[in-house]
Amino acid sequence: MAAPMSWRKLVYSVYSPAIAGVFTRISDRVFRARDRRGGSSVLLLAPLLAETDPAPHRVSRPTGSAGAQRTEGLCSHFRWMAEHVPAFRVPGSHVHILTSPDQFYQAMKARIKTAQRRVVMASLYLGTGQLEQELVDCMEEALQRSQDNSQSPDLKVSILLDYTRGSRGKINSRTMLLPLLQRFTSQMRVSLYHTPDLRGLLRLLVPQRFNETIGVQHIKVYLFDDSIIISGANLSDSYFTNRQDRYVLLENCREVADFFCDLVEAVGDVSLQLQPDDSVTMLEGMVHPYKGNRQDFSAVARKRIMEVVNSAHIRQRLLNQSEDSEDEGMSEAEEDTWVFPLVQMKPLGIRVDEQVTQRLLTDAGSESTVFLTSGYFNLTRAYMRLVLKAGASYRILTASPEVNGFFGAKGVAGAIPAAYTHIARQFYKQVCQGGQQERVHLHEYHRPQWTFHAKGLWYYLQGQDRPCLTLIGSPNFGYRSVHRDLEAQIAIVTENEELQSQLQEEQEMLYRRSTEVSTSTFERPDRHVKLWVKLVTPLIKNFF
Repeated sequence: MAAPMSWRKLVYSVYSPAIAGVFTRISDRVFRARDRRGGSSVLLLAPLLAETDPAPHRVSRPTGSAGAQRTEGLCSHFRWMAEHVPAFRVPGSHVHILTSPDQFYQAMKARIKTAQRRVVMASLYLGTGQLEQELVDCMEEALQRSQDNSQSPDLKVSILLDYTRGSRGKINSRTMLLPLLQRFTSQMRVSLYHTPDLRGLLRLLVPQRFNETIGVQHIKVYLFDDSIIISGANLSDSYFTNRQDRYVLLENCREVADFFCDLVEAVGDVSLQLQPDDSVTMLEGMVHPYKGNRQDFSAVARKRIMEVVNSAHIRQRLLNQSEDSEDEGMSEAEEDTWVFPLVQMKPLGIRVDEQVTQRLLTDAGSESTVFLTSGYFNLTRAYMRLVLKAGASYRILTASPEVNGFFGAKGVAGAIPAAYTHIARQFYKQVCQGGQQERVHLHEYHRPQWTFHAKGLWYYLQGQDRPCLTLIGSPNFGYRSVHRDLEAQIAIVTENEELQSQLQEEQEMLYRRSTEVSTSTFERPDRHVKLWVKLVTPLIKNFF
């Protein structure tokens, strides 16, 4: 058996976030010192014009072989992650891979309607079409049921969106949610995160259509009581119909749900609060993101968010140590899956996801295979170096030009697919120059009338025909994900054969719709990239 519930309750009741606050204050001192050395915050455009990736973060390698033949000890192989982030044990049978936009949409609607305690949703924005209105109607139905039911009147709905994207146009995310906020004021919260990098003259000059390029809230988390969907998909009609993404549903995983609820609430606390009259205010005691001091905002936001991460980290280590010492039968037979939340918020000085991803890419052994996908192929220099110098085999899937989300767009945005073609060609040229064609393969996704937005990776150990690890969430492995936006994903490590099969089927389903890139791909007339596009590609890499 696992540790008795009384032990879990004891840890949760005795443990105080104040313990984690000690670690948070230490890290705050480090970051403040770094900020003071960083010079004036006036030079806001500098990081937009040149990528300055640090050298890959070096940490000690785990004991054991990266090319283990069996899955026994799999969790110990990746246990090093628990040194950096909270580690949640869950039954693999509670984890379900969704494969289509409609599954994602229907799963959300069904769970909103039946939610009893909480609905927490974090996204870049909420669209304004009929399908999005149906989601809002589901929330209204659930809130009204909660008010009518004297036995469960406590349903709370919390929505976190990006301020710039959610405020664009006369009809926008805010106007979609205002009727709910006006009717259920005590049960409804709408937070709008505003990047601290969009301020002053820059905020006045950048057009509304492009102000989100400076930095956004990009986390995609959809939580209903104790179940949660982690995805890269936004709350918009194309993501419910014909925009392919990835989605994982964790059913009845309360500790994971609690963590992400706390994380979204923490980001919400440092965000602008939407009011019933469509105005916005900050919570008392919080620094304004673009009117207040840049460094003060980052310090307060970092402290608030890292309190959540550090609290969960310490709490889970206590729980996991207790379960290891009392009985390992449960972890092997039922709780056969680990979930590690990875947060990346470089504008606030938080770079956990970046460090863990670099470690995974560094440790990938010569007999391992990594399938990596991104709707926008724009690896950071650090990630690209690791892929080109690693021993593992890589199969990288990205969008072909016609399924790129910017295909056919007007103005400068219409050149983005060609820019990504140029980036892919430069990468493939490096692969060929290094004689790595047999180890590193580049694929393009094709699907008529669809767009491609999937991101993440699947990790196959030596001799295994099913993946044992996946990364899934909002990051794209590009400059923006690492340096500019707020991101979150999870690493799932599993010994559950059914879950491994689900992951394998998901990976194969996506790659079946792809073709492998070769030198001749870039010689086709439709892949010609104009000179001006090549010249602006470095800017596009940092903005889009």
